[in-house]
Amino acid sequence: MPEHACRAAVRESYDTLAADHAASTPDGLDPLSRAMPADFAETARTADRGPPADLGCGPGYVTAQLAAPGVPAYGVDLSPRMVEPARRAQPHLRFTVGSMTALDIGDGGLGGALAYHLTRHTPPELLPVVSAEVQRVLAPGGHLMLAGRAGEDEHVYPERAYGGRPVSFGLHPVPAPRIAALVEEAGLTVTARLVQERGAGAKRPAATLLAQMPGRR
Repeated sequence: MPEHACRAAVRESYDTLAADHAASTPDGLDPLSRAMPADFAETARTADRGPPADLGCGPGYVTAQLAAPGVPAYGVDLSPRMVEPARRAQPHLRFTVGSMTALDIGDGGLGGALAYHLTRHTPPELLPVVSAEVQRVLAPGGHLMLAGRAGEDEHVYPERAYGGRPVSFGLHPVPAPRIAALVEEAGLTVTARLVQERGAGAKRPAATLLAQMPGRR
């Protein structure tokens, strides 16, 4: 699917799903990964290389966790309707509309980037575009936290989602090692991995990956 068509399908689907999605995902995190944003936030706060962004922020629950210790974090999401409940729930935080493949952020403008479930709607052929964009916006020494469901290069096109709403996006979970390889190919160094296997409280494997841009430590 061409990049513009993929973006349009995801945006339109989540504009439709926004209210149901916000009501059904009270924190957006799998149990094993709940402590990870706090650790990432502390790293971003002490590193002081610029603000971190929650990419694909949805209703903003993870953005709020990232900002809780006084970090100047903000959220970015492709769907304008998803950003609306985020702004209502966290009026003290900043939320903007933007695409992961073309972020309205200057080169090296972020001290950190956190992304939950962001790549699952990205066809494999577009994953290098996403990883290159993350590399562009991260400052030297900046940190990345990427997490979500892992899979075996599956391609699923559901007709309906949350609350039975019609959707047109695809689901493209890929193996965690492939995500790590793409991040490294973009020039970042993978520093840690956390994998929750299928059956350990999850219907499918989940992976959290931490990486860092080369540069000032």
